[in-house]
Amino acid sequence: MAQIRRLKGRVEPWRKLLTEMDDLDAMYELAEESGDSGDEEEVRSMYEAAKEKFEKLNVLNLLSDEVDQNDAFLTIHAGAGGTEACDWANMLSRMYLRWAERHNYKVEVMDELEAEGGIKSITIQISGDFVYGYLKAEGGIHRLVRISPFDANARRHTSFASVYVYPVLDDTIEVDIRPEDLRVDTYRAGGKGGQHVNKTDSAVRFTHIPTGIVVACQTERSQIFNRQACMSMLKARLYEYYKAQKEKENSKFAAEKKDISFGSQIRSYVFCPYTMVKDHRTKFSTGNIQAVMDGDLDEFMNSYLVAKWKGLPMDDSGDDDEE
Repeated sequence: MAQIRRLKGRVEPWRKLLTEMDDLDAMYELAEESGDSGDEEEVRSMYEAAKEKFEKLNVLNLLSDEVDQNDAFLTIHAGAGGTEACDWANMLSRMYLRWAERHNYKVEVMDELEAEGGIKSITIQISGDFVYGYLKAEGGIHRLVRISPFDANARRHTSFASVYVYPVLDDTIEVDIRPEDLRVDTYRAGGKGGQHVNKTDSAVRFTHIPTGIVVACQTERSQIFNRQACMSMLKARLYEYYKAQKEKENSKFAAEKKDISFGSQIRSYVFCPYTMVKDHRTKFSTGNIQAVMDGDLDEFMNSYLVAKWKGLPMDDSGDDDEE
């Protein structure tokens, strides 16, 4: 039923758009005959609305990979920059939570490691239609340039954080994990959760020995539920890893493997001496940095999907024009 609902959701908007185009064509003929400027304005308004819908549906049509329609796990790690980087990781976390809120997606924090000034790392599960298809554009190193609120001398600082996105797998996709390849550690959960959470070894960490992939979950009161969540995250990570190995392109997995520092960023967020957010792969940029930090990421995601569909070269090494 979920698959039928998704397919219907992809077909029905196109049918509706075709009907709107017929109405637009009829309105255009009427305006041409009447010569009324009011009719001309209405035609222009209908055209702009139809054009916007077409562009959105066209981008949605690009989400045709096997797991594009799935939910997604999103992990953020603070990188070079100390307290600054931890604050930057926290800002990115808020940005993606606001993006999910804009699209009415469901959000659940799976694991969080707090640090001075913000967070050291966080893993979030975002659920909804085509979440992974859109969020896969966000995997990589994100750079922040701003006047540091932690610097008494008000100097400009550069901070880094890595964002890694991988799909939540359903039962139709199998990933084989041998018990002997898995190390399981349990520990007491930290942070919020009440006395029971902090007094028992309910938190779980899985380490896949052959690949070195580590996942953890401490949000549930029960160790059993945390184990199930960890296994789901590990399968998703291994799916991405083996897919990248098979295709001999490490772009999806390399985002977290790179040094989280200079020269490897996919996107720069500049607050000072001017305001700009620039994606170094697609060269798309905007000066409305506050809107971006409030979750307005769709244009960045759409430009990435279009560039990938067209086969355009996307250099994720970053450039230094924002220094």
